[in-house]
Amino acid sequence: MNEKPFSPREIAESLYVVNRHAKTAPDPRQLYELKKEVVAKLLKEGKAKRIGLHYSDRPRLSKQHSTLLIEVSGYYFHIPAQKKDFQELKHLGRVDTSFRNPKARTSLSKSRRTLQQYLGKQLKKPSPVSSYGSMLGNQSVVPWNQRVRR
Repeated sequence: MNEKPFSPREIAESLYVVNRHAKTAPDPRQLYELKKEVVAKLLKEGKAKRIGLHYSDRPRLSKQHSTLLIEVSGYYFHIPAQKKDFQELKHLGRVDTSFRNPKARTSLSKSRRTLQQYLGKQLKKPSPVSSYGSMLGNQSVVPWNQRVRR
């Protein structure tokens, strides 16, 4: 595979787009998993910096929950904090809601492709979508009202 080295800024912009879409996606698990892997690699390579801890705006089951603030080329992201983060980093209190990351004008598909190439993952080919508006031409799909009953 012909791999092009990505600048930290390109990776940060792609991470921003993936993170923004994950917040509104019906099933964001794949996007958040991709974000987690990229941030871990960036931290390992020294291209990302751990800044401190913030209280989460949406704690899960507890009353208080902290997240780790990461900086990558001028973009800031939150990831779940680990135990060692509480011992090594300063707690910054509540999130500053007036701060916004710079806008990135990249599509989600291009951003995902960039991050997957950065990770060295094999890109998945999209499954062929039927051009039929109905299921008439697709032999493997049985309409719900014609399925065999048990």
